[in-house]
Amino acid sequence: MVITISKSILENILIHSGPFLEKKDTSQITSHVYLSATNNSLTVKATDYEIGFMVNTSNVNIDEEGSITANGKKFLDIVRILKDDTINLKVKNDTLYITQGHSNFKLPTFSHNNFPEFPSYEDKSRISIESHILIESLKKITPAIDTNNPKFELNGALIDIKHDFISFASTDTRRLAIVTLINNNDSELSIIIPKKAIIEIQKLFFDDIELYYDKTNLIIRSKQYTFFTKLINGKFPEYSRIVPKEIKNTLLLPKAIMIDSIKLITSISSDVKITFLHDNITFESLSDDNNKGKTEIGYPTGFNEPFSIAVNSRYLLDFLNSVNNSEFTIGLNEENLPFIISDDNFKTIIMPIVI
Repeated sequence: MVITISKSILENILIHSGPFLEKKDTSQITSHVYLSATNNSLTVKATDYEIGFMVNTSNVNIDEEGSITANGKKFLDIVRILKDDTINLKVKNDTLYITQGHSNFKLPTFSHNNFPEFPSYEDKSRISIESHILIESLKKITPAIDTNNPKFELNGALIDIKHDFISFASTDTRRLAIVTLINNNDSELSIIIPKKAIIEIQKLFFDDIELYYDKTNLIIRSKQYTFFTKLINGKFPEYSRIVPKEIKNTLLLPKAIMIDSIKLITSISSDVKITFLHDNITFESLSDDNNKGKTEIGYPTGFNEPFSIAVNSRYLLDFLNSVNNSEFTIGLNEENLPFIISDDNFKTIIMPIVI
């Protein structure tokens, strides 16, 4: 293989490939990127078996076709320090030579025939959903996805497709985030996507996309990228049962003022006690030491008796930072029972701290 490619294009491809590489064991071929120059285009792949990334570019000059692999991290480190100009790549005797002007580098390669196969989207079922709706929905529920939970299904987000709606749901057992979209679908299914995959999907896709799935994989294609992820095998909790069926008190609250008040308290404590009085709302820190913080805002609540909830401030801020409108709704029952915060089709059910 002998090709010439601009630094900016190659560097961008290698940066996007980084999250898909095996990091711990560089002896594995999955720590390498796969490059194949053929038919006037360059194909680059990266995968750690769980998720995978592929990109094609025709912005390359191919003098000799071929395929190779090279350590993705070291390859990127070399490309980064080169000048903003074209870079020459040449394979000879199982070694990748990287040259630019008087600068020369070489990297050992593995046999490209041993690089893992990517799943094919052909003959797979398709999910019909607009890309910006998918990305916006995933962004809203991502903070509530758990990490390293022994119940593997909680380390991902559920896409629950029914005939007339699609729900996106995630939970870390202390809160449940749900986005529901009205959507006509030919079939029903439920799949659980790992958190790592969801984060990479949000980085890669902005334009029109196609989604395909089977029992094992989800595949996403755009004009530029192809992405796949292994799905989590498990049963997601019956999230609809967690949503309170009745709400005693509902308030419409100002987003910006609530964010400012909560952030003031987080300088002292991550846990905050919010008390709704008749004409104002107070915010107090909850901590085991002598540090105390308190602030309040004038706001009519309609409560004749004080009503308090204690909660991890991060749960509230994660929701409020995802809200598009200037106001949001909070639904309250009893002080120690779960409450709902919602904005249009997005809601989060939060378990308060018992005090």
